[in-house]
This record gives sequence, structure tokens and C-alpha cells, in this order.
Amino acid sequence: MRILVTRAFALVVLAILLFTASRWETREPMVSAALFCTGMVLAGIGALGRLWCSVYIAGHKDSRLIQEGPYSLSRNPLYLFSFIGTMGIGFATETMTVPVVLGVAFLLYYPMVIRREENKLRGYFPDTFPAYCAKVPRFFPRHLGPVEPETCAVNPRLFRRHAFSALWFIWIIGILEVIEELHELGFVPVHFQFY
Repeated sequence: MRILVTRAFALVVLAILLFTASRWETREPMVSAALFCTGMVLAGIGALGRLWCSVYIAGHKDSRLIQEGPYSLSRNPLYLFSFIGTMGIGFATETMTVPVVLGVAFLLYYPMVIRREENKLRGYFPDTFPAYCAKVPRFFPRHLGPVEPETCAVNPRLFRRHAFSALWFIWIIGILEVIEELHELGFVPVHFQFY
């Protein structure tokens, strides 16, 4: 259900962005460029962070409680990096409006998803999950030094699937650039401009 809701929301936002442009682009090109660069950096961090999580979680999600790597910093690093990547997409629109809307939508919806998943994990791992919760914060890390093993077993097929899903942040920015080019060429009209 979470994936369906997220995809539906993303399609609605992309449909709106198809007919929208940044007001900064014409009035303050430096602000527009800074927003885009910020978006690229955040989208890159989001994609790389999700790939890092996938090394640890791919193939092990419900079989054991993962507490290493990014999971030693946050109990929900996939969602943390998804939030960072989502904000990157928002800033890549070269507006301030879109990242605010995306951030609010994320912060309204995902805490409920996280609580539901944590309840499920509490049921799967009743002996170890409470101690893990006491040690590792739910979302934002308290420190940046992960606990990592020397080696890690990875399921290549699952990792490949996770890798493609992590790259969506970059692909969506590519779609935004195509939309911007369609606007500039006059193929798609701009009905709204946002700051």
C-alpha cells in the first residue's frame, strides 16, 4: 500500500510539474542554479544512501534484525535517505514551494508507515527489537560513525532490484529536465510559476 500511495502521489506531482515552471529561473538565475545544485546533491545522497542500505537489507529484511551499517545509525535509514532524495527532487524543480510540499507530505505520511513497520518488527524480534530501539534513534542519527562488519553477504538479484529503485531520484531529475526543455521549446505550455 505504501508503494502504491507514494507512486500515485509522485504521478500527481509530476503531472502538475508538467505545466509548471520556476519563477526563480527568469527572475534570479543564480538562485535557480543554487536550488538545482542543492537538489542534485541531495538526490545523490538519497540514492547512494539507499544503495548503502540495500547492501545490508537485500535478502535479509524479515529473517534477522539488521543492526549494522546505516541501521546502526537509524532504525529507518531507507526512509531517511528517501526523505533526503525526495527533498533533492523538490529542490531540483528550482523552487522553494515544491520541496516544502514534498517535505510536508512525507512528514505527514511516513511516520505512520514507520510505526506500522516497527510494530511488525517488534512482533518478529520480540527479544532484540526493544534493545535496538533503546540504542538507535527512529529516524535522524545521533552520530555519524556506523558499526560495520568486515564482510557482508549480499543477494545480487535483490541488490540489483534495490539499486534500480534507488536511482529513481536521479531519473526523476532527468524527467524534470526534459519537462523544462519542453517548456523552453514551447511544446508544453506553462500555466503556473512558483517560487
